[in-house]
Amino acid sequence: MNKELEHRFVTELEDNQNIVHKVCSLYTNDKDSHQDLFQEITIQLWKAYPKFRGDAKFSTWMYRVALNTAITLYRKSKKRVRTQDFDSVLYKIKAKEYDDTEERQLKIMYDAIKQLGDIDKALVFLYLEDKDYSEIAETLGITEVNARVKMSRVKTKLKTILNP
Repeated sequence: MNKELEHRFVTELEDNQNIVHKVCSLYTNDKDSHQDLFQEITIQLWKAYPKFRGDAKFSTWMYRVALNTAITLYRKSKKRVRTQDFDSVLYKIKAKEYDDTEERQLKIMYDAIKQLGDIDKALVFLYLEDKDYSEIAETLGITEVNARVKMSRVKTKLKTILNP
């Protein structure tokens, strides 16, 4: 890979590394696993970068590689994917007037999301990142109609989990 291409990759990776951290947080449960997955995703991005044509935004392509890498690694290990505990990531401010209603609701929602399958979890993640259905479809390698149908089904699953 030439220096210019290498520089462009490093710049794009640095500008968008939060995407990789978010995916790592979704699919890991501790700091070491997070670092290992971050490194593996970075390696896969580096290997795939020469084939990146720029048809999509770099961030969309990055989501796709990161999610595919995370899902593939955990499927290969044949383990139940354990995600990071929401409480361990949330910075809490303790004060008398502190209202934790929203925090408790978010925890309940994240606990429900953790019960979903890998693809559904990725779909919800992208939806919560305010990605439109065309970008979600492109990232997950499905049609836009399929993304909408899957999201509708995931919403139904989440309602069932939250209101048994």
